[in-house]
Amino acid sequence: MATISRNHLSGSTDGRPLGLAIDSGTFTTVHTVTSTAADFEEVYIYLSNISTSQEVVTLRFGGTADGDTIKVKVPAESTVLAVPGLTLQGNSSTAIVITGASQTANKVNVTGFINTIDAA
Repeated sequence: MATISRNHLSGSTDGRPLGLAIDSGTFTTVHTVTSTAADFEEVYIYLSNISTSQEVVTLRFGGTADGDTIKVKVPAESTVLAVPGLTLQGNSSTAIVITGASQTANKVNVTGFINTIDAA
């Protein structure tokens, strides 16, 4: 029978907010998905804009191609649910790494959690 466990994003320290780097080619690691091929992770990511201007955040899921990218507009002084439970499967050869960057460094914080579904 499958079991589910909730955990914070691996890029975070004890679940605390994680500031995003500026989108200049260097992205902040938000979470590394399990490397157990039989497991799945539901990923929930919230973006909090602490500035007085709208920010555009780029999230990448395991690569840099257009198909690996999600862009989210985050209104000034607001929090949005950017990833509402995207389900990713573990990969034993190369773990999927979720990264993010914003228009302005340290103006958008990332919080969230993952539900790990152990299919064994």
